[in-house]
Amino acid sequence: MGCGTISQVSSKADATQRLADLARLRRVRDRIDREYAKPLDVEALARGAHMSAGHLSREFRLAYGESPYSYLMTRRIERAMALLRRGDLSVTDVCFAVGCSSLGTFSTRFTELVGVPPSVYRRQAAQATAGIPSCVAKQVTRPVRNREARATEPQLA
Repeated sequence: MGCGTISQVSSKADATQRLADLARLRRVRDRIDREYAKPLDVEALARGAHMSAGHLSREFRLAYGESPYSYLMTRRIERAMALLRRGDLSVTDVCFAVGCSSLGTFSTRFTELVGVPPSVYRRQAAQATAGIPSCVAKQVTRPVRNREARATEPQLA
């Protein structure tokens, strides 16, 4: 019985490492989903995954198509949309409830993802989702990352 070549051994080691990284990335994503309202930054997420911040960012983007920070902000905006649809909290209260510490950053990111400022969304959503079960309203109004690209694309004549 022969031993595998060095390239076969190293490719098995690479595959094993890739699976371990993917498992860590899933745990990071799950942590963001659970703890989106807590202060989270890439460095803290990376420490929890036993990776460097740069490696986590690169691998997370490869696996999920966006950076950990972008994923976190999308989760926060999704939750903010649900809170704004309820209509009983101010935009400022919603901003802090979802873990954002800057109303300006929250409003800018919200507008980029949703297409309208949070105050406008709050008014429109109350009317648009009246009578719709919250689980359906959540699916229908979920922010889509590629909405960002539509906002200001130059048109060629």
